[in-house]
Amino acid sequence: MATPGPTRLRWILLTIILTMLLGSLDQTIVATALPTIVGELDGLEHLSWVVTAYMLAATVGMPVYGKAGDVFGRRHVYVFAIAVFLLGSVLSGLAQDMTQLIVFRAVQGIGGGGLIISAQAIIADVVPPRERGKYMGVMGAVFGVSAIAGPLLGGFFTDQLDWRWIFYINLPLGAVALVTALAVVHLPRPAGPRPRLDYAGTALLAATSVCLVLATSWAGHAYAWLSPQIIGLGAGALVTGLLFVLVERRAADPVIPLRLFRDRDFVLTALVGITVGIAMFSTVAYMPTFLQMVGGASATESGLLMLPMVAGMLTSTITTGRLISRTGRYKHWPIIGTALITVGLVLLSRMTADTPYAFNGTAMLVLGLGVGMVMQNLVLIVQNTAPRRDLGAATSANNYFRQIGASFGIAVFGSVFVSRLDRRMEGAPGGGVEFAGGEAGISSMTPQLLRGLPAPQREFIVDAFAGALPPIFLYAVPVALAGFVLSWFISEKPLGTSLPGHDPAESVGPRPDAGAGDGGDTGAGDPGTSGRAEGTAEELPTGRD
Repeated sequence: MATPGPTRLRWILLTIILTMLLGSLDQTIVATALPTIVGELDGLEHLSWVVTAYMLAATVGMPVYGKAGDVFGRRHVYVFAIAVFLLGSVLSGLAQDMTQLIVFRAVQGIGGGGLIISAQAIIADVVPPRERGKYMGVMGAVFGVSAIAGPLLGGFFTDQLDWRWIFYINLPLGAVALVTALAVVHLPRPAGPRPRLDYAGTALLAATSVCLVLATSWAGHAYAWLSPQIIGLGAGALVTGLLFVLVERRAADPVIPLRLFRDRDFVLTALVGITVGIAMFSTVAYMPTFLQMVGGASATESGLLMLPMVAGMLTSTITTGRLISRTGRYKHWPIIGTALITVGLVLLSRMTADTPYAFNGTAMLVLGLGVGMVMQNLVLIVQNTAPRRDLGAATSANNYFRQIGASFGIAVFGSVFVSRLDRRMEGAPGGGVEFAGGEAGISSMTPQLLRGLPAPQREFIVDAFAGALPPIFLYAVPVALAGFVLSWFISEKPLGTSLPGHDPAESVGPRPDAGAGDGGDTGAGDPGTSGRAEGTAEELPTGRD
């Protein structure tokens, strides 16, 4: 397949950026609107499910979309994901109660997971590995922008229009993406007979994902870590995970081919991705709390105050992507990036109630620079290693592990934070903090309530938050250091300069030792697969999607 012309490539990139923005934005845009939503729909007890439903559906769908793109062709899967996401957006905006909203958010999440995975895999279909870095850099910047822009837009729409617009805004953007996808995204169809779908593996993977996401979302919040519910979910994840491995070993065409795990770089990038997910999302989740409860910022102001992290991510993702395309070298960026993430976390752990914003902003900038050097470049490394027939599955698996790491990190650090805060609140002046209506409890504290308290209580609570929250970033340092150590073992393989099947000089036959099925295919771990094994005769495209 030839590389698309400059004009068509720009349209494809525009479509991909729009869809990735939609998929990633909807993970964060709801946060600032939730108090208004639950008040209007009378469903405070179901508040967390509005976020969990989307995240759960998107996480479960990622590996399925990746494999479906490999089997049916990515264009059909991509268009389907956009359509489902838009349907979920319309229905969420029309929801009349919390049950409807939760169900429709799950529909939206089913589409959202497919948007991100399909977009990343399509880039691998139309851009050679050597040139892919600069495009991955732009795509990586989208994640950083959405992490901060989501809460800002959510607050703006809620305050100035109506909370339903946080869903309706997807319609014009999604319509442009859908039209351009149909018009310009034409990709090669998979060759050969269509394999049977791995229904058993898909069902078991979904069950494992549900148990993992629910356990990490509920632990320490809805239920104690050692409660029967969390232990049961953990046991369920273990059992279904083991069954998944057993089924995949025998599946003719598994949803996540186990042969990928024989490739050292695939395993290493998955593990490093988990560490990055923990570092990034724990910061995005809890830094606004510090800025609002300790620094006195409003919800909108706290989003603006996190712009240094976005600036760091934008700068490093775009810059490293261009440098990788220019030099063909990528191994040192994950090493430098994880080192910067570690430094950024240490700096964040040193924040106090009296720390100037210049220090906090510098810490967020350093962390953003590190995350930007690692996150999308891990996808590039995976795509450079995986054979063409597993491209979508490998891409989705890398995102899947990062998402699971993010869920786990947010849950664990949230639990630690709450525990530390409760201990500090035991010495509150006057025996506790009294709220309107006579109820007491720090779990009900909001920035608005804090500002209305008498000075002694307000200062005590500010000091409690300032002492309880920053140390959770220090707890993430060993995780980031593990990512730093693992990054040194990633091997650097030549980046291909043409697309599969386009340059005869880069096409080689099957390896002599390659057998049929999962057991004999070790090409994923062969350095020769970098831009070469993808062009094997049995995998060349035979038509257009």
